[in-house]
Amino acid sequence: MKKIKIIGLAFFVGLAINCSLPDGIDQDTSFVETITTENVAALFNISDDNSGNVTITPTGEGVSMYTVNFGDGSGSDASAALQPGSNIVHSYAEGDYTVEIIAENIGGGQTANTFPLTVTYRAPENISVNPSVNGYDLSVSAEADYANGFMVYFGDIENEEGTPLGVGETLPPHTYTEAGIYDVRVVALSGGAATSETIVPVTINDPFKLPITFDEEWVNYFFGTFDDIGQQAFETVENPDKSGMNTSDLVGLFTNGHAPWSGTYSPLNSPINFSEGQVITMMVYTADPANIGKEINMELEWPDGASEGQPYGAIVKTPITKAGEWELLTFDFSGIESIPDDAKFNQLVFRFNDSAEGTMEEIYFDDITLTN
Repeated sequence: MKKIKIIGLAFFVGLAINCSLPDGIDQDTSFVETITTENVAALFNISDDNSGNVTITPTGEGVSMYTVNFGDGSGSDASAALQPGSNIVHSYAEGDYTVEIIAENIGGGQTANTFPLTVTYRAPENISVNPSVNGYDLSVSAEADYANGFMVYFGDIENEEGTPLGVGETLPPHTYTEAGIYDVRVVALSGGAATSETIVPVTINDPFKLPITFDEEWVNYFFGTFDDIGQQAFETVENPDKSGMNTSDLVGLFTNGHAPWSGTYSPLNSPINFSEGQVITMMVYTADPANIGKEINMELEWPDGASEGQPYGAIVKTPITKAGEWELLTFDFSGIESIPDDAKFNQLVFRFNDSAEGTMEEIYFDDITLTN
């Protein structure tokens, strides 16, 4: 019985060996030594968006694996292994490079070729500068196609070094020491040698606050008007009568349009502070005697701490008493008990003869002063 088992085992081993080698196939692998890699090349697709991204596609015949040496560094990021038919994206700084492609065949044989690569960044386009002025402070943001950053020159310092500005960022406020018009230069950077730039004139004004004289060069005397058909107007003009108490060159002119509720409004850069005085005086001129007896409203709005639904602070009305000459009108707020002695109002409003429809009357204002 033992002899029979040994014979059977030998039979099955022989059968297994015979079945592992199909007809026409043997263990001779020497043929792989004759396989060669040919026509090894590299295709470069260079992006034009200043990202520096280059898509590298190696090609060749008889290749089982590629190694791409990028030519711009060392370490683990200096190269990559690729299967035939695949590619890889690598980001380059602007410059000239030599890319090496090593093609390996199934037998381990290698063929290496090198290829020149030039990456050039394009100059940024469509620069848009967004200046924001708050008093003497200027904040700047900028946008541009193909920019990877900016340099900002505020124009108030000789031999100024630019301030870096990132894409999507806003610079902290730059503070000017005095009012004026400044040429703010913004240079858009490509990430390479190419740049583009633009210059934006920015006006820095002195604070709009009392006293209001209309003679300061760098004050923006803003008097907006409430009106729905554009008949109200306020503008800075030449003094119509440089005599008597007012010989200044420039004054304000209010033209009273149709609506009785219309008037002017002036947000101030510095509030009217009642701890410094609660009486406001103003020079007024009208050439029309028909305006005598008509009242001018002086309204103080937006006290500190006011909510959106409670903008109003105080109103004092004073009549015009003269025509053809300047007169000084007084608006005394000290008798209004509801106003705290330390109140601060951030908007000044004028109305003229507000119980009647306007007839395009012209009223000149000047020298609006807070006093005791």
